[in-house]
This record gives sequence, structure tokens and C-alpha cells, in this order.
Amino acid sequence: MTIVETPPTVDSPWPVGLLSAKIKGWIDRLGSVWVEGEITQWGMSGGNVYGKLKDLDADATVSFTIWSSVKAKIPADLKQGDRVIALVKPNYWVKGGTLTMQVFEMRHVGLGDLLERLERLRQTLRAEGLFDPSRKRALPFLPHCVGLITGRDSDAEKDVLRNAQLRWPAVEFRVVHAAVQGDRAAGEVTAALRRLDEDPAVDVIVVARGGGDFQNLLVFSDETLVRTAAACTTPIVSAIGHEADRPLLDDVADLRASTPTDAAKRVVPDVAEELNRMHQARARISSRVTHLLRTEIDRLEQLRSRPVLANPTWLVDSRGEELTRYVARGSELMGRLLERNGTRIVELTAQLRALSPQRTLDRGYAIAQLPSGLALRRPEDAPEGTPLLLTLAEGKLPTIATKLATAVTDDR
Repeated sequence: MTIVETPPTVDSPWPVGLLSAKIKGWIDRLGSVWVEGEITQWGMSGGNVYGKLKDLDADATVSFTIWSSVKAKIPADLKQGDRVIALVKPNYWVKGGTLTMQVFEMRHVGLGDLLERLERLRQTLRAEGLFDPSRKRALPFLPHCVGLITGRDSDAEKDVLRNAQLRWPAVEFRVVHAAVQGDRAAGEVTAALRRLDEDPAVDVIVVARGGGDFQNLLVFSDETLVRTAAACTTPIVSAIGHEADRPLLDDVADLRASTPTDAAKRVVPDVAEELNRMHQARARISSRVTHLLRTEIDRLEQLRSRPVLANPTWLVDSRGEELTRYVARGSELMGRLLERNGTRIVELTAQLRALSPQRTLDRGYAIAQLPSGLALRRPEDAPEGTPLLLTLAEGKLPTIATKLATAVTDDR
């Protein structure tokens, strides 16, 4: 006979034990599964291992337990920060009401798998142009403030600060500490990049870590971190300090330094070298100026040695006699010209006077003019009563034409 279980209600609720038993039954039916993730916590107690496994992409974490009975099957070099695959079976502890994963096998993710994923992401970013040399910005010659992202109290921090201040004591630093490995590293380094990039006082940003194995450096190939670095407007120096395994941050950064010490040398100039270069430049300028002055002094001496400058009155004296001759010759020619033209003027004046009507009037003649001003030539042009104007040798006389005048004119 089948027993029909009554659904829980407010009047007939399930006991906690029944709920726990049902949850355990449901979870046990899941069986064993293979999962992949990153170890974010690893601790031992009583021969057993207790830890946490985090999803590689999503914000999800589960607890796991490795009993001492199966610990021998687990690689001895596993540690926090490793990427692993594990065969786990969900286990719900009824008494404590907790869920944990019992690990039966655990191994490192194959290096080939990680490299393949990394290479796919590298090709994607390269296709988007994030690695193009044209995107890379030149570092400032002398940054006033350097942003530094590194682990707290790390050797990388000490190396950058010490070597940079030895080269240029006046340089300032804005240090932002962040985890450089583990599950928090990518997010903290990304946040530090954004913080320093938004700071107007920061001229260049250095991301420094003192090397590490391949898996520990994978945090600097995180896609979000790399894209954040590519979007920054402040020049970025990647000083991860690992030659063999090149994180993607090295490719997107404006400058890759081999070590934190190398980053310090590349970011700020050496004050001793700059002083030496300045002294050399001053010496070259002094030499050039001295040479120029000597050349000009020699030219002045050559000019002063010429006769015209050695005896300045020579030019005036030699030209004075010539000027005197020219003045005398000019005066002579001008006198002849004035004399010749004066004679010509006298001749022309005599001719003009001989032909002048005034000479005729002086001999007793008169000129009769009609009212229109025209000279009277014929008697018929002046009928009786026509007013006439007689021009005499001295003055003018008005008159009127008469018949007598006409008769006299006709007799003549």
C-alpha cells in the first residue's frame, strides 16, 4: 500500500528533521560530478583538508572537504590560487544544516587547457587592436607623481620606491596596495587602475609584482583587468617580472619592464646622468660661442686693417679734389647755358615786340570792334547806329557807326 505524504501547511508543518532528510535525499541523488574552479581557501585540520572552490568567471563559491582517507590521492603541491578540476559529491550535513562537497579526486587543470584559453583571449584582444603599437603612449620624461599598484609590504614595492628615489629623489608616489594573486587579485588590481587613472596628479602608473609561477600570474591575464588597462588614459608600465610566461597585461601596457627595478629605471631619469648631460651641453654651447666670438673678432681685425678704416680721412681727401673739379665744371657749364639762353630770350623778345599789335597802334592806327568782340573788317558789317569800340595806342574809345563814316570808307 502506498503512503501518500501530506504537503506541509501552517496547521501541519514538517519537522526540521523531515525537511533536512528531504534536502539530503535530493542532494544525494545528484551523485558525483566533475567541476572546475580556483582554490581560494586551503587549510588542514586533523589530517583533513577544508577549503573553498570559486568559479572562474561567475561570483560563486562552494566549500569542499578532503578526508584524510583520500588525501593520498590528491597532489601534494596543491595550494591556494591553483586552478583545479575535482570529482566531488555534494554532502548535506543534517545535524549542522550545511552543504559541502566531498572531494574524491583533485588535479591541476592541464597546462595545455590554460594556454589554449589564454591564446584564444590573446587573439581576440589582438584582433580588437588592443596590442597595436600605435596605441602605446610615450612615458613622460619627468613624472611628478607615479602611481604604483603592488602587494602590501612586497619586495616589488620596495624595489620600485628605492630605485626610483635613488635616481630622482624628488619623485612622488601614490601607492595603492592590492592582492597580486588569488581570487581577489583581479578585482583589486582593476579597481586600483581605475582609481589612479582618475587621479589628475598621477602622470604614469606602474603595476609591479616580483614574478611567480604561471598560475599565479594568470591574474594579470584577466580579461576585465586587461580591458581596463587598455581604456586608461594614463600611461601604464607592466612590471610583473616574469620573462617566460608573458601575461596579457604586458601586451596592452604602454611599456613592459622586465622587473620592478627595471620599471623604476624606465619611469624616472637618473639625476646624475641628467646633470652630466647638462654639463656637457653647457660645455658645447660655451665652445660654440667662444668659436663664434673669435671668428667675428678676426673679421673685425681684417676690416680694421683696410686703408679706408686705417686712415678714415683718406677717402674724404681723395674724393674732395674730385668733388671740387666737378663743382667747377658744373658752374662753368651752367654759366654758358645761362648766357646762351639769355641771348635767345632777348632775340625772341625783340621778335615778339615787332609782331605785336601794340606797335601798330603806337603808329596811330586803331582797332574797331563790334559788340560781339570781333574786329570790324568791312563797312557793311557795321550798319548805321552800330556801337563800336575803338582800341587806341593808349586806352579804348566807344563810338557809333554813321553814314559819313561809311561814305568816307567807300571813297577810300
